[in-house]
Amino acid sequence: MPVILWTAQHFCRVTRSFLSLKIPALAVVLTLFTSCSVGAASFQATLVDAQGKPVDGGVITLQGPTDAPLPAQTAIMDQVQKQFQPSVLAVHTSTKVSFPNSDNIRHQVYSFSPAKRFELRLYEGTPSEPITFDKPGAVVLGCNIHDWMVGYIYVTDDPWFAVTDATGVVKLQLPAGHYNVTLWHPRSPDLLPQKGGELTLSEKDASQRYAVNLTAGSDESEEHEEHDEHYPEKPSAFGDAFKKAASETKE
Repeated sequence: MPVILWTAQHFCRVTRSFLSLKIPALAVVLTLFTSCSVGAASFQATLVDAQGKPVDGGVITLQGPTDAPLPAQTAIMDQVQKQFQPSVLAVHTSTKVSFPNSDNIRHQVYSFSPAKRFELRLYEGTPSEPITFDKPGAVVLGCNIHDWMVGYIYVTDDPWFAVTDATGVVKLQLPAGHYNVTLWHPRSPDLLPQKGGELTLSEKDASQRYAVNLTAGSDESEEHEEHDEHYPEKPSAFGDAFKKAASETKE
């Protein structure tokens, strides 16, 4: 996700403009809770595994010094070349997510996760109504037609959040203050969030490295690359994720 390093004055002025316009963009989610009475700083977080390797597709969330209400947000989980795009989407609680189908074939998207159970029956194009994700937690997505398709929506009450890039990095603009950090990844044990500790920021730019505990598993990107229409018996990535979601329901 591209990040622009603003001065505190410019940052606050732009934030107030977004608030007045109520623009539903993920970038706005990362700034709407900023208190303009304090300075803003650039914060870079790097997510790594137990071996110190960067972790792509992880989620870092921060609960900070303000608790202003968040305007309704929207997000998009697309389907491109029989894969969910993005594979991991982070949203704030009560975000409305649209599920366009950019393929020239039909998909049937559904989830059994406790945080959000729903089904979008066989369709092309974009369903008329988005799905509201009103409960925090991990939501595992599958396609009833293409069994290997798997995607994740991580829903959080925290006002600041982002998904790590291929280098395991996220960059956020944050006001000075004290934060509690939470980490999550699709391979987090039992799909549960992990505590990342506490963080105190001044008005100076800062960076922090976090290690996340991951369960052993195959590389999903390689699994997608190897799959084609002529190999329908490939083990289901969604099946593994569904078992985790089902275990949450039993608990």
